[in-house]
Amino acid sequence: MNQEKLIEQIVKEVMLSMGTAEPKKEECENKNCTINLETDYPLGTKRPEWIKTPTGKSLNDITLKAIMDGEVTAKDVRIAPETLELQAKVAEAAGRAPLAQNFRRAAELIAVPDDRILEIYNALRPNRSTKQELLDIADELENKYGAKINADFVREAADVYEKRNRLRQD
Repeated sequence: MNQEKLIEQIVKEVMLSMGTAEPKKEECENKNCTINLETDYPLGTKRPEWIKTPTGKSLNDITLKAIMDGEVTAKDVRIAPETLELQAKVAEAAGRAPLAQNFRRAAELIAVPDDRILEIYNALRPNRSTKQELLDIADELENKYGAKINADFVREAADVYEKRNRLRQD
């Protein structure tokens, strides 16, 4: 019994460290809210009511018993775009704008299937794609997945690769 409680505590700590949180409705229901580092961070400790899985489960729902019973699956513990947006706000509050932008790019990529992300990653390696192929990827990211920040990043890469002669020649 003691070992079961220990494992349950470990699972909770892992969830807390992942920061799978959902914004507090009255303060963070849209992207214009702010995070106060003193009162809100770390989110899992100071705002546990924000912690939700992508499927809507709360931190308290993530127990060893629930895992063993199959009530909690891998889908329940993946990070949600809303959580990454909260983490971006934390980074901004700490004066770390580039990190905030990385969180926002990551939030957009959640909608993109893992295998497609790997294909895009490989396509972005120097001399692997033509400029048109990269522009097509950018259009796909923006129009199919709503990933505008990432689409702009790929377009920028296409321009830089062209200037540095790093595009595949047909």
